[in-house]
Amino acid sequence: MSNLTSLQEQNNTASELVLPSDADAWFEQKFEQSMQKREAAKTPSMAIVVTKGTLDWAYPPFILASSASALGWDVSLFFTFYGLSLLKKDLDLEISPLGNPAMPMKMPFGPKWFQQVNWKMPNAVMGNIPGFEKMATTLMKKTMHNKGVASIEELRELCLEAEVKMIACQMTLDLFEYSLDDMIEGPELGGAATYIECATQSDINLFI
Repeated sequence: MSNLTSLQEQNNTASELVLPSDADAWFEQKFEQSMQKREAAKTPSMAIVVTKGTLDWAYPPFILASSASALGWDVSLFFTFYGLSLLKKDLDLEISPLGNPAMPMKMPFGPKWFQQVNWKMPNAVMGNIPGFEKMATTLMKKTMHNKGVASIEELRELCLEAEVKMIACQMTLDLFEYSLDDMIEGPELGGAATYIECATQSDINLFI
């Protein structure tokens, strides 16, 4: 009698496990929910190719990298060609207003009205005045200091502390005959294949 009762209970339980009328849609919904949970648990990542070595172009990659890292992202910076100079121990970055008409020339000193004037300098003037780039660089650094903008060295150190992955292009190192002794500690050597491996696994890829 007990065996018959147990069999009836099993049949009742089995009858309750009835799939929805539209089984395919039900499975698709469950799969989508599972993938969404998996995606939400994944750490976002970003890879940036750094190709420029001037003062103005040095800020975007380091600012983006440090900001993303602070948000919990995995970040990789691939320094190639002129961008490799940003990994040198001693930085001597300059800025060139020549061919950059969008760049304002403002004075970081004097009365308030004087500092707000945009000095439009023709390319012919900028290209023929000796030491013009040095002057523009000095004015820009002074302006950044007055506004409390962090230096490239400070941003770079922040990225290292945040464990941003930095990759120095081996080909560029050989091409420009740089020495590893000239470079800061922390970055690893790699090539295009190293970057591609990072890029294929990244959610965002940028070329700067």
